[in-house]
Amino acid sequence: MRKPKAIIVGGSIAGISCAKALILAGWDVVVIEKTRGPPIGNPTGAGIALNPLSQKMVKSWLHQPDLLHNITLPLTIGQNRAVDREKNICGYTGYCAWRGVFDFSENENSETIQGIRKAYPELGNGVHGDSATMKVSSDMIKKMHQEAEKIWVPEFARVIKETKEPFLNLMYDCDPLTQIYWDNVVLIGDAAHPITPHCARSTNMAIADAAVLGKCLERWGPENLHSALEEHQSVRLPVTTKQVLHSRRVGQIKLGLPTPDREPFDPNTASPEDCEILKQRRLPFFDDVPSILE
Repeated sequence: MRKPKAIIVGGSIAGISCAKALILAGWDVVVIEKTRGPPIGNPTGAGIALNPLSQKMVKSWLHQPDLLHNITLPLTIGQNRAVDREKNICGYTGYCAWRGVFDFSENENSETIQGIRKAYPELGNGVHGDSATMKVSSDMIKKMHQEAEKIWVPEFARVIKETKEPFLNLMYDCDPLTQIYWDNVVLIGDAAHPITPHCARSTNMAIADAAVLGKCLERWGPENLHSALEEHQSVRLPVTTKQVLHSRRVGQIKLGLPTPDREPFDPNTASPEDCEILKQRRLPFFDDVPSILE
């Protein structure tokens, strides 16, 4: 029999994960990606956080399962500290964040890197164009450096000051969709549920999307495509909906923005109870494993 064929638009982590999951489910896959080569010097990010389920799925897709373990270091979920709003298709959340990539590839033993590793030993390798970013002026950068010196420990403030060309990244998400497939088209990853970064969940959601989709297609077969996509939606949509809304709320709280049911968050006066919602483990379905993946 001829293999069923799937066209995946976008060669991101979500797209590549989906391709791997569908190939294992017996599908012939074509990935369409506008970028002609691997990213080099990506200015908008340099690391991802993988939860245990994502690690398990990625290892199952690799010819060399130990590869993932050999090139990563653990990041504990406790490494989470708080610091001192017209409708559109994607709603901007009311704030933006400074971002930058600190390149220490040529000098991994510098005083700056040794200092940050000493101050934040649990960070592991965490300090190792066309997105929603804004170029900034030298005055804005100077003010940001001054704020960093007031808020962060000296070691981290130094990393911020030595990071070349920092930029502003607009934080956005969108209200959860009521469906994620139409006929034979299905959305996964950020296309289905863009989420703010406060819960380190975007990559994990995309990998789970791909894994569940692959298993549903394998279970139902191409002759029952509608049933497979319906099951995929029934498994993933309730999870991603709650996670998007939770991450949005955590971001508002961390930035001290007003929320309907509580006073603006102040890390200097907050009680342990006030901080409880900010913990990574408070994310809905935090360590949930879909039964189809067990």
